[in-house]
Amino acid sequence: MSDGPSPPAGFVRKVPAGDDRPRLVCDDCGYIAYLWQERVLLCRRAINPRRGFWTLPAGYLELHETTAEGARREAREEALADIELEGVLAVYSIPRLSQVQVMYRARLVSPSIAAGPESEAVALFGWDEIPWNELAFPSVRWALNDFRASRDAAEFAARGNPPGELGNY
Repeated sequence: MSDGPSPPAGFVRKVPAGDDRPRLVCDDCGYIAYLWQERVLLCRRAINPRRGFWTLPAGYLELHETTAEGARREAREEALADIELEGVLAVYSIPRLSQVQVMYRARLVSPSIAAGPESEAVALFGWDEIPWNELAFPSVRWALNDFRASRDAAEFAARGNPPGELGNY
């Protein structure tokens, strides 16, 4: 990272022990904000519906699985990604599918990712690189926008469907 703009509140720009370049480091807990954590993980679907389109890692729960366990499992299955959940980002209602989607704000624990069996490809996108016209579902767009609106907040309230949106294509 270059010297760039001032660090966010609570962070300082310094070279962490064992590193060779300045990073954003939490002054309180020592958390290091690496560049790849400023990107969004998306998976290109290898299955229908919407094969070939980009989505967030997500899927159905297994029996007796919590939503948090399911979110971590789906990230591992679809992107071989290890994530740490930061809280519920949103709860979306998709009535045409009789679905309730619980979306989490999360961060990658490691930049190591690869396509799982349900993904043709996986990638980390900067905000301006997101393939907006190739997103698989309306709720993916909603979640990305809700993430952007909350990404700098330590605390945030879970969002819902945008006004008038029901998840129709």
